[in-house]
Amino acid sequence: MILRGLLLLARGRAIGIKEFANSSDALAASLAPLIAFPLVGAVRLAVLGQPEAALIGFLARLCAVLALPVITHQFARVVGRETLWLRTVTALDWSFWLIIPLLVAAAVIGAVMVKAGMDLTAAEYIAMGLIAAYVLWYHWFTVRAGLLIGVWQAVLLVVLNSAAVALLTDAPLLMDQAAHLKFA
Repeated sequence: MILRGLLLLARGRAIGIKEFANSSDALAASLAPLIAFPLVGAVRLAVLGQPEAALIGFLARLCAVLALPVITHQFARVVGRETLWLRTVTALDWSFWLIIPLLVAAAVIGAVMVKAGMDLTAAEYIAMGLIAAYVLWYHWFTVRAGLLIGVWQAVLLVVLNSAAVALLTDAPLLMDQAAHLKFA
């Protein structure tokens, strides 16, 4: 069900949203791996003797993971689509796993461009840019199909979610690095 929904949405088929349950249990199941993997990474980093970096990194990622449901819920409430937010966020959470085949596709695209004579760095930027553009489109399409909102409302929600995730992921790490530089 989840895989079918992901693949349908990935091909621009709005019906794919119906493959995701509209329940808090479904949302919890979609969040579990997004929390577990950073937790395991933090434990590993702490065991390697960097407990402060582990805690900061884990909390930053936890906040970023939880920002998407919070912002999407508030947005859905404001636009009168609150009954649809659980399914939408569940689909967005599961879509994280699309990055794996996308990275493989980017590697192939990059290799073809390099084989055709393009500079490696340029090929990497182009391939990663294509992935970023596709991920943004996928997020936009999913929130549009899930919340049944207009084009510009979906653009606004994607911008809000993307900015919040970037800020919550990067700001604590940058502040920690700046504090270490200041006291070094």
